[in-house]
Amino acid sequence: MTLPPFHLAFPVDDLAAARAFYGGVMGCAEGRSSDEWIDFDFHGHQIVAHLAPGQAGDRASNHVDGHGVPVPHFGLVLGMDEWTALAERLRAGGADFVMAPTIRFKGQPGEQATMFLRDPSGNALEFKAFANPANLFAT
Repeated sequence: MTLPPFHLAFPVDDLAAARAFYGGVMGCAEGRSSDEWIDFDFHGHQIVAHLAPGQAGDRASNHVDGHGVPVPHFGLVLGMDEWTALAERLRAGGADFVMAPTIRFKGQPGEQATMFLRDPSGNALEFKAFANPANLFAT
């Protein structure tokens, strides 16, 4: 299945900090930019950090498998090797983990490796991987 790239625009407090995090720590190539926004290649998807001081961060959290999950959040479902490499890269980059890399829903159809972190503006991101990718939507 080939998926079309998605586009997500989100607020940040500081474009230089967003550039350092998404470009440097996350390794996302930078596309177009201005004094008010920056495009990033997020594994083939277009995310755009827009300067909007005071508008970033989560508004709530939901209890999921014993953890508080920040709402809203965005991220990617990666292959297990990619997820492991990203977890190592984020740890080395001093990521602000909300939930450190872990396995969630152990022994259930939805078992997954997951991690939640915040960018410098407080936006929450989740990255997950499944040992069996066919279980992405398993109930």
